[in-house]
Amino acid sequence: MATQATAQQHRFSFLQIAITLQTLTIFLQAVSAGLLLTSSYGETLHGVGARVMYGATMLYVLAAVLAWKPGGGSPRPVRHASGFLVLASVQVVLGIAHIPAVHLPLGVLMFGLSVLALARR
Repeated sequence: MATQATAQQHRFSFLQIAITLQTLTIFLQAVSAGLLLTSSYGETLHGVGARVMYGATMLYVLAAVLAWKPGGGSPRPVRHASGFLVLASVQVVLGIAHIPAVHLPLGVLMFGLSVLALARR
C-alpha cells in the first residue's frame, strides 16, 4: 500500500510540475509580447517562447495521462490538458497569421485557465 501511495504522489507531483511549467511559460509569453513593442529581439524571444510553451503544454498532457492511466484515476486532468493543447494550437496559428485581436485575449484566457488548473492541484 505504501508503495502505491508513494507512486501516486509522484505522479501528482509530476502533474503539478507540468502545470506550473505551463503557467510560467504562458506568463513569459506575455512578457515577451511586451518586448515585441520595445526591442529588436522581442520577436525572436516570443517565437522561441511559443515553442517552449507548446512543449510545456504537451508535457502537461503526458503528465495527465501518466497520472490517470496507471492508477485508474479520473480522466478529468487528461481532458483539461487536451483542451489546453487545442488552445495552444489555435494560439500558435493565430500568432503565425498575425491576428492579435484574437491572439491576445486567447493568451489571457489561457493564462487564467492555467492558473486555475494550478490552484486546483
